[in-house]
Amino acid sequence: MNTRRHCFSCDLKDDYQLIAEYKAYHATGKAWPEITKSIKDAGIIDMQIYLIGNRMFMIMEVNDTFDPIKKSEMDATNPKVKEWENLMGQFQQELPWAKVGEKWVSLEKIFQLV
Repeated sequence: MNTRRHCFSCDLKDDYQLIAEYKAYHATGKAWPEITKSIKDAGIIDMQIYLIGNRMFMIMEVNDTFDPIKKSEMDATNPKVKEWENLMGQFQQELPWAKVGEKWVSLEKIFQLV
């Protein structure tokens, strides 16, 4: 099965306590099991989030079954995902160039070592 990589960015509110709490929710084994299940069920085979200051970068490796529109539809009907997103929304802020309501913005790949 082929895989693809998707990269996104999002900012956290620039508050040390909020950032520490956000990191605690994402520590190994701390994300809600319903959330990790929904991620895997969507065809996401690996997800990593990196943080510098209050800027985050997410890297997703997805398989051929992943469809971002289908994932959004699945999330919209999953009460636990909606609860998680509302909770995480307390920590996150939109990037200046994000569309209204968009938290995680897709990054453009501009270089690859070949």
